[in-house]
Amino acid sequence: MNAIHIASSAPAFAKGRTALAAEDFDLYCTALSALCWRKFNGKITMCCDSRYAEYYDKIGITDIWNDIKICVADDLEGIDPLMFWAGGKLLALREVKAPVVMIDTDFIVWKTLEFGDALIAAHREEISDGIYPPLNFFRAGDHIIPDLSEEVLPLNTAFLYVPDNDFKEFYTCQAISFMKSAARCDDRLKYMVFAEQRLAAMCADYTGTPVRTLLDKGSLFYPQSDFTHLWGAKQAMRDHPELRGEFLWKCRKRLLSEFPEYAYIAEIIDILNGE
Repeated sequence: MNAIHIASSAPAFAKGRTALAAEDFDLYCTALSALCWRKFNGKITMCCDSRYAEYYDKIGITDIWNDIKICVADDLEGIDPLMFWAGGKLLALREVKAPVVMIDTDFIVWKTLEFGDALIAAHREEISDGIYPPLNFFRAGDHIIPDLSEEVLPLNTAFLYVPDNDFKEFYTCQAISFMKSAARCDDRLKYMVFAEQRLAAMCADYTGTPVRTLLDKGSLFYPQSDFTHLWGAKQAMRDHPELRGEFLWKCRKRLLSEFPEYAYIAEIIDILNGE
């Protein structure tokens, strides 16, 4: 099964960054995510903007993917990169053919998966006003199609298998239209997760597309042998050097044991972090 990783530099540059620099745990997870997908499930392409393509080439890790395609605009096609910090995912998904898996670079699949006609997401999310408010929360002028169910639970799209082009085009069209028409505000969570995660579930419900999930949300924080998702652990590793060191050690050990031909990735990460 073909899969895509996605990287967009627009949010970082909108915050004032002038150059790209990935953290060590991010690079390890990206490498293991790509290499494990190739080992167990098929080909994977990095879909990114020109700045990320140049960055990955510069640091020398492009071989972890089967291909790199520049299919995300550096300016996100005018979409506010601060409000819609994951907007590049939807722009990239629009450009590829289904069936396809969209997988975050901090999500690792450690086994062979089975695919069919159902949409597959990482897990369901709970609806709460703090994250997923009622549709009338969004300002007048925001694009929301009629007759979408507010009852269906949102889908976490750290992993998203899209089974056909009809659904892909419908979902990405609705999400991108919403992002482009949204009135600008300082809310950087509710708008983004609506566009990416709640709309995915609403569009599936609207089109009658069946849905499966890889994980049960109630067991997310238990040890997972089949999947790894860094998620909130990123901030924990920034705050606690001992956790970061332990994770890096485990990643290095796994990389060297399962993918010894990519041992140079560990050397690159060490050099980038001054070790």
